Amino acid sequence: MAILLIDDDRELCELMSRFLSSEGFDVCCEHDGISGLARLKQDQFELAVVDIMMPGKNGMDLLRELRQSSSLPVIMLTARGEEMDRILGLELGADDYMPKPCNPRELAARIRAVLRRSDTQQESDDKQETRFGSLEWHPQSRTITEHGEPVDLTATEYNILTVLMQHAGEVVSKYELSQAALGKRHGPFDRTLDVHIGHLRKKISAADNTEARIKTVRSVGWLFVPE
Repeated sequence: MAILLIDDDRELCELMSRFLSSEGFDVCCEHDGISGLARLKQDQFELAVVDIMMPGKNGMDLLRELRQSSSLPVIMLTARGEEMDRILGLELGADDYMPKPCNPRELAARIRAVLRRSDTQQESDDKQETRFGSLEWHPQSRTITEHGEPVDLTATEYNILTVLMQHAGEVVSKYELSQAALGKRHGPFDRTLDVHIGHLRKKISAADNTEARIKTVRSVGWLFVPE
């Protein structure tokens, strides 16, 4: 599993790299956002771990530019661990986040969880294309199209949307959706799903151009509205 670690803290990179290598990952490092983004575009990686605060190009700008052309899974690192940093990272398409300093063992576990849920989602996808009005789900290519045009989704957004599509017309609880799409339990103050679903609502049209495609069922979860 090829991982790119992008962080200007060389000592931390060395520590994380040694540990992740001992866990079976093939780790490469870059120490600024510009070279990190260039490396992601040039080479093949299965996941990137990106620090927010870096010289040249910060992690948020890197992620924003990466998402224009790639749905590569990304875990963000933030020294402050502030709520706004996490929300902004999720809105830009991050798959997970961790505050710094972080435990190398926990980082390895987070990496495996992100990769596992992506693989599990791909394996569980029904191989038949499914249409919901103007939306069409193409499991084999892991894409969603609207009016024949691809919808630009991150890997996590795709996972969330397909779980809801699999249960079209049914309420999916926040706990079920978090476990199935994010691979983790939903905490009482966790806003991760809310942020991703808010992003999805901006990317897909309403059902019949009137009703929200993804409806919130207060205190329970969400429901995907088929046409």
